[in-house]
Amino acid sequence: MKAMIISDSHGLTEELIILKKKHTDVDVCIHCGDSELDISHESLASFELVRGNCDFDPQFPNAITKELLGLRFFITHGHLYNVKMTLMNLAYKAEEEQAEIVCFGHSHIAGSEMIGGRLFINPGSIRLPKGIHEKTYVLLEVQNREIKVQFYSLEGNLLKSLSKTYHLE
Repeated sequence: MKAMIISDSHGLTEELIILKKKHTDVDVCIHCGDSELDISHESLASFELVRGNCDFDPQFPNAITKELLGLRFFITHGHLYNVKMTLMNLAYKAEEEQAEIVCFGHSHIAGSEMIGGRLFINPGSIRLPKGIHEKTYVLLEVQNREIKVQFYSLEGNLLKSLSKTYHLE
């Protein structure tokens, strides 16, 4: 089972549509906020969506806790948890939500790591990346308790240096 995770697209629309058409084999699409679009915009159709600090449509939820791909996800943008400074606040919230996978954005810095038995994933930004030149998104593949987090450039190139495989207990 697969998910595509995107964040911080900041007004891009065609790119979202192209990525959805390219990855028709994914079971779920997640946008971690700062789309800067209305929730009903066609390019956001079929995405699990949360509100970022640059999203002004009041229909966006601040966070979603949901069973996806057989695992419990907590999805948020991150600005309400001060993720540019620390992941501690987000980790506490993830524990409260009993999340196994935490998806967030806000910092525009692509990366993934295990914290307290939970997998934290920031897909970076497909518009304004920080720390690297590539505009990034994630394809997440879940098989039993093994999770492959593969980072891709907007052009579709696998970024091996960022991609990792994790095992949830």
